Amino acid sequence: MGAGKSTVGRLLAETLDLTFFDSDHYIEETTGVTIPYVFELEGEAGFREREKRAIATLTAKEGIVLSTGGGAVLAKENRALLANNGIVIYLNVSPEIQYERVRFDNQRPLLQQKDPLAVLKTLYQQRDPLYREVAAYIAFSDNIPPKVVVSGIIEGIVQNRVPLPEWLIGSDDR
Repeated sequence: MGAGKSTVGRLLAETLDLTFFDSDHYIEETTGVTIPYVFELEGEAGFREREKRAIATLTAKEGIVLSTGGGAVLAKENRALLANNGIVIYLNVSPEIQYERVRFDNQRPLLQQKDPLAVLKTLYQQRDPLYREVAAYIAFSDNIPPKVVVSGIIEGIVQNRVPLPEWLIGSDDR
């Protein structure tokens, strides 16, 4: 949350000439309602089930960059789908920077608490090990412009010789 996944993902897709998808936007498009409304009606558990279905659908596509919701890694099924169907890039940002980026955003159901910074710190502690479990590359994005983050991702993947999916290297007919 507030790591820049959508912004960086969109720029990365544009740079690599791939199609961009955001799993939260996909959920909103397929349900016809906002994420906060899904949370209100179905709670976090209902949202997470919708998220699993969205990720299963989106990870079956080739030639895309997928930005997931911050909690997508909580489900073991999601982690497996993401790791087995592409290159997982973890945009690591400190809870303090996350807070600065999202503190005025009332569309984030998990942050509608008395102390949102404490919530972000707890979420970071829970999620960081899960992101690290599936990430092929970690990009630190505290106070770094999105274009620089994208350049670092591309350079890091090449330098670290991260195995690229066949669809990215073996086909010109996307």
